[in-house]
Amino acid sequence: MNSIAILDFGSQYAQIIARRVREAQVYCELFPWDSPQEKILSIQPKGFILSGGPKSVYEENAPFIQKFILESGLPILGICYGMQALTHALGGKVDPSAQREYGFAEITHLVRGTALDNITKVWMSHGDKISQMPDGFIALAKSGNSPFAAMADMQRKYIGVQFHPEVHHTPNGIELLQHFAVEICGAKPDWTPASIIDESVKRIKEQVGNARVFAAVSGGVDSSVAAALVHKAIGDQLVCVFVDTGLLRANEGEQVASAFREGLGAELITVAAADDFLGALKGITDPEQKRKIVGEKFIRIFEQQAKHIGQPEYLVQGTIYPDVVESSAPDRNKAEKIKTHHNVGGLPEDMEFKLVEPLRYLFKDEVRLVGEALGLSESLVWRQPFPGPGLTVRCLGECTPERVSRLRAADAILLEELSKAGFLGKGAQTSQAFMVLLPVRSVGVMGDMRTYQEAAAIRAVTTDDFMTADWARLPHELLAKISSRVVNEVEGINRVVYDITSKPPATIEWE
Repeated sequence: MNSIAILDFGSQYAQIIARRVREAQVYCELFPWDSPQEKILSIQPKGFILSGGPKSVYEENAPFIQKFILESGLPILGICYGMQALTHALGGKVDPSAQREYGFAEITHLVRGTALDNITKVWMSHGDKISQMPDGFIALAKSGNSPFAAMADMQRKYIGVQFHPEVHHTPNGIELLQHFAVEICGAKPDWTPASIIDESVKRIKEQVGNARVFAAVSGGVDSSVAAALVHKAIGDQLVCVFVDTGLLRANEGEQVASAFREGLGAELITVAAADDFLGALKGITDPEQKRKIVGEKFIRIFEQQAKHIGQPEYLVQGTIYPDVVESSAPDRNKAEKIKTHHNVGGLPEDMEFKLVEPLRYLFKDEVRLVGEALGLSESLVWRQPFPGPGLTVRCLGECTPERVSRLRAADAILLEELSKAGFLGKGAQTSQAFMVLLPVRSVGVMGDMRTYQEAAAIRAVTTDDFMTADWARLPHELLAKISSRVVNEVEGINRVVYDITSKPPATIEWE
């Protein structure tokens, strides 16, 4: 009853819009543009945001604004394609632009005293432009290639912007989203960690009742916070299961066991399954296949364990929103699938559990805030993110025991040196860092002897939401020290490189 509905027209930025609205402490949900009316209106939104998208409104079968949206009488903010779709639906005109606009642009304000006042440098990404506004609209701003870079119908509370206020490349863009949600739509900014916890506990109780529940924990922040939420809701009905896949970081098993038994106070079962996982991955090099193998193996192990404790009906997973988005789950996303996350698209269809996913529509920063509010230790909440499939997605090529051990040793050196230099943990410049082992050999020389060994890559990024990321500007001296230690201390690696690619175009993980 206090929310914003975001309609996704296929933009890779649609999730970031949701992230920014949440930053304004307003609840929102992301829906495909063609979702049924009853589904979109079920959250009783106070307004709509229309995302960008790759199509042109005049193309055959182009996405459009459903009639009930316009008939609702609620405020609408159209962004990029969303602005063009709004124009097209209301009788305006959209044409191909003589010059496409991609990247930074300057806008000139035509009207002062609006939420655009503090926005001058913007991020554009479009090949079409508004050539004629619909009746009732006035132009708020223009750019070099867009005569109507922003427009509004004050009477109906309709706003259109050709640029993307949701990305960091548009300074102060979040002010526009916050103004729309709070001032124009009248949504109350009450989406806080405390309210998230209260709502999650209520939903978990309603879903599982008195049933026994398994929690799949990896020691990462997502699975830890998910387990803590469920434990708060149902207490001793929860049994946590930690599977040692043989694909963990150095000393991870001991750290996880200590954190859950001492910090959370939940029952924890540890399963040693390194041989099972590494055996199933033998000879496999395709990343999608590796993820699906790991996902299915996890479920089969949980099913085996369940038989020993009375067959729990539910399985808790730490699935978060970026997992859902990049796997292109059909319930919320129209964008192209980037990769299959093992706990979204990699689960077997015939598994015996029903899933409990209390974090499914939370971003990483929201998860951490909830973890802190639940009283979890700072070391657990701010642990380095670690993918469920473990080192298999950082060990490119075949995951043999020798190569995984090599990667684990190199990764431990990286994390040790970054930690000593103050680049890890809460408030640190680096959001995530890890080592990648490449199936590439190169010639080197050690002690006057020729070597022909593998290369390792350092990946370190800065990000707020893990939907976009930039590579971390680590000091050259620190990189040199890490490289020297890895080459000297880890057998089988004779070259270290540094990945300086942002997301997009790359992903954070290599596989």
